[in-house]
Amino acid sequence: MTSPAIFETIKKTLSSHDVVLFMKGTAEFPACGFSNLVVQVLETLNVPFHDVNILEDQDLRQGIKDYTNWPTIPQLYIKGEFIGGADIVRELYQSGEFEDLLKSKNITHTPEAA
Repeated sequence: MTSPAIFETIKKTLSSHDVVLFMKGTAEFPACGFSNLVVQVLETLNVPFHDVNILEDQDLRQGIKDYTNWPTIPQLYIKGEFIGGADIVRELYQSGEFEDLLKSKNITHTPEAA
């Protein structure tokens, strides 16, 4: 069972940053392909984001899963709202809906020229 302190840490992180990615590894060195996929989408759109390496803290690793009732990592949040994991982010990006979501949340981003 996740401690209330872990939930408070998660809430504080989400309220301190517009875009947060709970991931395996770091943005510079993703430790799994799914985390890397989300990092690549964010970097392609030049979205500033805060990365949280869940491999450094087992309580946080389980806590983020309990927080959203979502069993997998990575987990992307925009303005405190859980967006989803790698598959959802990929689908949103490929359909163009991800940029619409960023605009609706007033997240500054500048897509790279094709």
